[in-house]
Amino acid sequence: MTQFSHSSNLSLPSPLTALLSDMGFTAFTPIQEQSLPPMIDGKDILAQAQTGSGKTLAFAIGLLLKINPRFFGVQALVMCPTRELADQVSKEIRKIARYLDNIKVLSLCGGMPFGPQIGSLEHGAHIVVGTPGRLLEHLRKGTLKLNALNTLVLDEADRMLDMGFVDSIREVVELTPTNRQTLLFSATYGDTITELSHEFQKNPVSIKIEEQESLKPNIEQFFVRSENADKCETLLATLQHFTPRQVIVFCNTKAESQAVADWLDDHKVASQAIHGDLEQKQRDQVLVKFSNQSSCVLVATDVAARGIDVKEIDLIVNYDTTRDIDVHTHRIGRTGRAGASGIAVNLVTNKEDYKVKDIEERFGITANFLNLDAADPSYRLVPEKATIAFDAGRKNKLRPGDILGALTAGLGLDKSQVGKIDIFDFHAYVSVDGREAKRVVKELGNKKIKGRNIRARILR
Repeated sequence: MTQFSHSSNLSLPSPLTALLSDMGFTAFTPIQEQSLPPMIDGKDILAQAQTGSGKTLAFAIGLLLKINPRFFGVQALVMCPTRELADQVSKEIRKIARYLDNIKVLSLCGGMPFGPQIGSLEHGAHIVVGTPGRLLEHLRKGTLKLNALNTLVLDEADRMLDMGFVDSIREVVELTPTNRQTLLFSATYGDTITELSHEFQKNPVSIKIEEQESLKPNIEQFFVRSENADKCETLLATLQHFTPRQVIVFCNTKAESQAVADWLDDHKVASQAIHGDLEQKQRDQVLVKFSNQSSCVLVATDVAARGIDVKEIDLIVNYDTTRDIDVHTHRIGRTGRAGASGIAVNLVTNKEDYKVKDIEERFGITANFLNLDAADPSYRLVPEKATIAFDAGRKNKLRPGDILGALTAGLGLDKSQVGKIDIFDFHAYVSVDGREAKRVVKELGNKKIKGRNIRARILR
């Protein structure tokens, strides 16, 4: 195995470098190389880096190096704009924290029951990752105490500001010790980010990582004329034309997102909607099914789509185009990740030529309008995988290895037939070969996992 290596001006514990090697890392990325030395020296950091640059690993290492495992008080706090991003960050920190013993990472986000979070805080936590609103609720109630905090991280600060969290952020920061280290990460630098830095940081080291060619999106954009009354049929024709496996469709309203997903589902296209009217558990299940490829089409609003981190998206469709060219850029940037090629299709009415012109100017392209064949009523888009849900999770000491063992050693599935495993506090999900799903659920009914019966069902 290739050993992990890093620059000589970094002194990292050997158990950490061994863990990084075991995880498949061979060297630090530019943001990690540039931010870790001043971070370890205790300096504040103001860093600009694109998605996929490795910033989460950078601040995870930086804050873990300052944790005292024997003290069960909150020593590091990471603020994120969305529950989904907070979950991703928590998982990343937990992976790296394995080089230490008994480090507790707690996620505190809105949309989740308040009581269990209070119980977890009473048992103590070293690191808290959360969204500004829910963090503020706990601070006001006195259930979260930050008097021992040494590291504060504002992750994706630009998105938090876009979502209107500035007052909540300010109130949380005012309740932290003044001698803390503050790490601010943002994809863009604007006047507001600079003001935030001046307010919260002390002589920060500024780091800007230029967009790497290998990470630039390679996206081809197409345009299709369609009046509003015909858009569902046009969308179906678009799917038939490009034959994708994983698609995100963007709508401007919650009601339209649900209506489009329902229409597609009625036309044999496996679709789900994600929007603000869903309860958090429903939202988790929608994202799990889409990310583990047991659902083909995700129909989303812009706010609901924040935090979705699915790497292999074949096609983005703007069912409704947006007036905000930055939002359009974020939308289509969900395909063509890490140098792969992607396709984005924009459905436009005759009254939306001004939006087409904005897109042409932003991307330096000439609009390529497609004439599509009419939708074929026999077309189907169904997943090859199915999701099995378990009524137990992290709080019940259920681990991914327990599920994998139950399916392979216990039921005889080949590892290639078992896909992504997601563990939440009280639920777990695994994708399996769709042809095996019914058998797996039936046989699990007679099997024990970790010495007890855990209810399993196919997630519809």
